[in-house]
Amino acid sequence: MSFGQGGGPQWGSDGQQRVPYDPQQGGQGPYESQPQQGGQAPFDPFGSGPAQDPASGRTPDWAALADASAAKTRRKRLFLLGGGVLATAAIAGIVATAIVSSSGDGGSRSAGNTAEKLPGPEALPSGASQPEPSFASVAPPPPPDPKDFVSDEKKDTAPLTADSLFPGKKLTMADRAYAKGATARTGDCASAVRSGLGPVLQRNGCDQVFRATYARDGIAVTVGVAVFGREAEAKKALQQTDGSILPLKGAGVPAFCEGGPVCRFTANSYGRYAYFTATGYTTAKSVTAGDRTAFRAGDDIAEFTFRQIVRRGNVQASAAAVDPAG
Repeated sequence: MSFGQGGGPQWGSDGQQRVPYDPQQGGQGPYESQPQQGGQAPFDPFGSGPAQDPASGRTPDWAALADASAAKTRRKRLFLLGGGVLATAAIAGIVATAIVSSSGDGGSRSAGNTAEKLPGPEALPSGASQPEPSFASVAPPPPPDPKDFVSDEKKDTAPLTADSLFPGKKLTMADRAYAKGATARTGDCASAVRSGLGPVLQRNGCDQVFRATYARDGIAVTVGVAVFGREAEAKKALQQTDGSILPLKGAGVPAFCEGGPVCRFTANSYGRYAYFTATGYTTAKSVTAGDRTAFRAGDDIAEFTFRQIVRRGNVQASAAAVDPAG
């Protein structure tokens, strides 16, 4: 079959008129057999010239036909678009129904209906029922004061001996080492002192006196510790001091501070302890006001004794902090 140059109607071998294939209407081939209706001849849009109606000789209105075809195409697109929207809405409705159904029968719950499962405001517990933090109204007691343990014989219960007050065979202060000589302890406080110090100790309730002597480079120092029942007694004895501790010789230390040589004497107290020193040369040499070596030796032994009393208080305070009941 060929297309004519004049653009007239096409006819098949079966004597029926062939109309052009319209893509919007479908069909099985480029032309579809249509019977003639009303005696009007079809037009050929693929021809090279205008198609005419053989009966009337008029040319079809191609612009109107084109507008009609475009309108028909738009309607079909709108129909397809509307059908897609409706299908999407229907699917969403089916999914929502399935979710609600699955939540209602005790199965898994979706996030969409979580609010429906939460209790209302009236079902929530009130704030008054919530537990409140509690704090101790009483602050913990402060750590014990070490001085309290060396200020009263009722608390100062640790063992007390010459070796506990003056341990070891020597003591070192800075770079100065002193060898320990003789030690002594007596319950007769007046026998360990001289001049008017004996009556002072007895009057204020002295219980016992510990003594020790240290020597270095020809200088000897005897320290004596008088023990009282309470701090007030030791302070009062210190205020009334008259005389000195009696120097203690022996254990490699010769007699000193006897006869004519001048010695240096000191007195102090801490807690229920009063401590005294006597410093002199082991020869006939006297201690003068500017003798820095002798003064430093006496001060070293007095400082060491003070530290030993303080240490005694610290040890007992630490033990009480660990075990208050003890």
